[in-house]
Amino acid sequence: MLKDALRDGSIWALGAAPDRSLNGVDAAMVLTDGAQIFGFGQTAHRPFQPEERAVLSAAMGRWDKLEEASAVVESVHAELLSTIPGADLVGFHGLTTAHEPHGRGSCQIGDGRLLAHVLDIPVVWDFRSADIEMGGQGTPLIPFFHHAALRNMGNMAPAVIVDLGDIGRLSFVDPTVEIPSDTGGCLALDTGPANALIRDLIQARPGLDLDTASDLAARGAADGGILDQFAADGYFRKMPPKSLIETDFGWLSQAVSELSDADACATVTAAAAAAVVLALEHLPSMPARLLVIGDGRRNATMMEMIRAGANVDVLPVEDIGLDGDKMEAQAFAYLAVRVLRGWPTSAPGTTGVAAAVGGGVVSYPGDILQALGN
Repeated sequence: MLKDALRDGSIWALGAAPDRSLNGVDAAMVLTDGAQIFGFGQTAHRPFQPEERAVLSAAMGRWDKLEEASAVVESVHAELLSTIPGADLVGFHGLTTAHEPHGRGSCQIGDGRLLAHVLDIPVVWDFRSADIEMGGQGTPLIPFFHHAALRNMGNMAPAVIVDLGDIGRLSFVDPTVEIPSDTGGCLALDTGPANALIRDLIQARPGLDLDTASDLAARGAADGGILDQFAADGYFRKMPPKSLIETDFGWLSQAVSELSDADACATVTAAAAAAVVLALEHLPSMPARLLVIGDGRRNATMMEMIRAGANVDVLPVEDIGLDGDKMEAQAFAYLAVRVLRGWPTSAPGTTGVAAAVGGGVVSYPGDILQALGN
């Protein structure tokens, strides 16, 4: 009965995703039928406590012995999601600890069956596996949501959304193509390292923080030799779709280690901006503006460097009425409904998968008890 009630029409879906810097978990409600977005609802954030962050940080890069970290992910999500009433369905991303799309696959921790049991709501999870099994890279999964969100805003011109998180990601979407998995609807790629460079610099140098990094970068002088070496990397000439893992370009941290704080900040900030500008060369057409989400949109120096290099307007998505902090959580709410209805969540243009595929597993309350034989 419950399953049948969710098959048609618009429903309130609750999405959740931890940010990649391990600050906490975001949650957001979306009213959608899996094709169109009809409204956005309540949002919330639950920060990780220091002891929780320590457990999760120790799990990053690992493929096994993840039980303690999984328990943290599950308990934090259950606590947060239980505070938001009215959801018919949950989209649960979990936490990615390791990602090798053409190797061991992708490791997301957190059991959606347990969340479904605790919350007494159907939960969609394990969004990446099907894409990887069909030859895709399993990421990025957000472009279909970007496509729907822009259509919802009445923006029917081709547009680019850039996510300046730890890794930069770019979605080129053409809202005039009604179905996002159709040819030309979406193109996606990882641009290169973004905030990960600044985060690593801050961790290596006591006294630096994100609030001062932008001002330091503005006062410093970027090292031209390091930037030339960065721009010469073969990744930037590789055709999209394409993706990175956070250890790619790790040499940059060592390369700037002898520079002053200001010059080091200027260099890694310029590298993140250059990666975005280089990515634009692969787009079918040059956009009139770049819409930016992620923590990088708060870095005025990075935004100005992108603006100067691309010679287009570079705006936070708040300028068109979207929430740049909650879009990933909103995306997994939207994608959960697509999974429920058997529709694609990725396509050749977004992840390089052989054909459009709908990833995700739907778990219902009681499924975990059945799996345990009770």
